[in-house]
Amino acid sequence: MADSQPSPRYKRVLLKLSGEALMGEGKYGIHPPTLIRIASEVKEIVQLGVQLALVIGGGNIFRGVAGATEGMDRAGADYMGMLATCINALAMQDALEKVQIWTRVQSAIKMEQIAEPYIRRRAVRHLEKGRVVIFAAGTGNPYFTTDTAASLRAMEINAEAILKATKVDGVYDADPKKEPNARRYRTLTYMDVLKQNLHVMDSTAISLCMDNKLPIVVFDLTARGNILKAVMDPGAIGTIVGAGETCWA
Repeated sequence: MADSQPSPRYKRVLLKLSGEALMGEGKYGIHPPTLIRIASEVKEIVQLGVQLALVIGGGNIFRGVAGATEGMDRAGADYMGMLATCINALAMQDALEKVQIWTRVQSAIKMEQIAEPYIRRRAVRHLEKGRVVIFAAGTGNPYFTTDTAASLRAMEINAEAILKATKVDGVYDADPKKEPNARRYRTLTYMDVLKQNLHVMDSTAISLCMDNKLPIVVFDLTARGNILKAVMDPGAIGTIVGAGETCWA
């Protein structure tokens, strides 16, 4: 008799993508083939019955902090960044529905013509029906990053983990592109991330996860199939930030 397929490690997750992840090899904007590749990988885990929410940054279009350093008012610049995340959310919605995965975009800033307002109970109900929910416009407040929005929304929907997609296969003690002897952590404690300033997510997001014991799986998005692996066996491909202990891969 054929072996049964292993069950996913997590049943409900929030996937955090940077805006830059949508650029592909470009320097700005959205690369449609990259968008479709991510959508097809999301489809793989949704078809396993995993409930998935998404938070996407806006750095490929506009970054509020960068605008503020150039002399713009920080609050205004952050609102511009929130609108950039809405553009990315709509692009991802289109890509997902092209591969027959039904979605809802929920925005923290009201824009009824293109997105639902964020309502926690409605978001959970969409997830239960197998829809991917894309949370746009961050928390709806300036001075908070999309990392913090991801942590907040993950806790509100009772996600079992945050999947933090990056361009490296986990968290290292040094930049692996510059230091050939850099070592990858298999697991990390929240406090070690904060004390060593490891830039997994911003300190507010890490503190929120620590207070609520929400694990963060850091993995390489550029390798095809890693979103599925992050759900099935996260320790094998990345770094798990959690309440356990710090150890090397």
